[in-house]
Amino acid sequence: MERLGTGIGWRPEIADAVERMPGIDWVEAVAENVCPGHLPESLRRLRERGVTVIPHGVSLGLGGADRPDETRLTALAERAEELGSPLVTEHIAFVRAGGLLTASPRLEAGHLLPVPRTRDALDVLCENIRIAQDALPVPLAVENIAALIAWPGEEMTEGQFLYDLADRTGVRLLIDVANLHTNHVNRAEDPAKALAELPLEAIAYVHVAGGFERDGVWHDSHAHPVPEAVLDILTDLASRISPPGVLLERDENFPEPAELERELGAIRGALEKGRARRESPTGRSETAPRESKAPQDSVAPDGSKARQDSVGPDGSKAPQDSVAPDVSEAPQTSPPVGPPADTTAARQRLALAQTALLSALVAGTPVPEGFDRVRLGVQARALAGKRADVVAKVAPELPHILGQTYRPAFLAYAQRHPMTGGYRQDALDFAGHLLSTGHPENAAARRHLHTWHLDRSSPTPPTHRPTTRLARATRKVLLRR
Repeated sequence: MERLGTGIGWRPEIADAVERMPGIDWVEAVAENVCPGHLPESLRRLRERGVTVIPHGVSLGLGGADRPDETRLTALAERAEELGSPLVTEHIAFVRAGGLLTASPRLEAGHLLPVPRTRDALDVLCENIRIAQDALPVPLAVENIAALIAWPGEEMTEGQFLYDLADRTGVRLLIDVANLHTNHVNRAEDPAKALAELPLEAIAYVHVAGGFERDGVWHDSHAHPVPEAVLDILTDLASRISPPGVLLERDENFPEPAELERELGAIRGALEKGRARRESPTGRSETAPRESKAPQDSVAPDGSKARQDSVGPDGSKAPQDSVAPDVSEAPQTSPPVGPPADTTAARQRLALAQTALLSALVAGTPVPEGFDRVRLGVQARALAGKRADVVAKVAPELPHILGQTYRPAFLAYAQRHPMTGGYRQDALDFAGHLLSTGHPENAAARRHLHTWHLDRSSPTPPTHRPTTRLARATRKVLLRR
């Protein structure tokens, strides 16, 4: 496994600061925000310096009931090739539901939602990951997510679920220790138990991030400092095995570069503390990594061959405190060969369950049996807030036009209008809804919003040149005659 070292999430808002930060071995970029053929200059410069760039996908929905969308897989593959990445990463989550499997309207969550830890969900996830592995030019690693809610009737712990997933598919794991902390607070799950059950040798790298607690619920915001509790989990992980790479995530509310550098220093300190504990004669002999079968070519229970996710080196050097175990020396035992599993029935059951949950969260339908109603309310409000935040980013003119009324107006809209497409379409739909109901009340703002909506709804790109806008407006008038 390639040694990545210490990295940080690349975001446009901190691009210049990241370029100047000392000791950055690699960066991770949100795949959907990178356009092949039009890479940001900052990423180009980082690559020219030999800094590894890894695309991190958020929209595949590998944990959903449907098979992965070919268009999204192709886009992720193109980004990996454009960036010369040694691997790509995604999430163990579902992000949409409904559609053909349930004969119901397609719904988009706009965020990552947990999959149930059941045999049905695992069978579907394994098949989806194999499809993704076959379509991607480099190895795939998948991330455990943070959850505000728990599915009723789960059959496995998180560690067991991840172990079986890696064992059956050979997929690498991206372990987010902040998400382990989130699930500890929100679902009373023990991070140490999860680490003890993981196939540690399958870890590709580790995420570290901050959040905040409100009313007994931990929100994985990626907008707050990394708390000591998350660093303690990182130390525990590093006391068991040396992770190939560790990355600091920050998505908004960016502090000064010096503060980010201090957080990176705290991460390095947690790794060093774990390494010292691991190498101590009285260290973690009782928590040595469990035997892992995932990273090697083996035969999965459904008869398919597990992909060997070895990553070729890119010439970068690992920090001296990061010495990976030789996975090739781990004893291997192949599972028995069996006929290919038919996931049709499992997909149907999973589709019905996920659609019922997502509909309750975004469309106000009844809460499915067994779920915590209060916690589902928290999740629904979090999804609506996230949706409002992202729409404000992709269409910054809307908060400018609407001012302080933007957020309450959007949250009221979101309660009755689930997202059925992407965020840009969501922005257009929101603006169209306001105009159709005679809002905003201010006439000047309404005219401004109307002009914006016409520009963005047009098949031609918007322009700020007055003459061009006048010509387009004249043409529209003439076409109506």
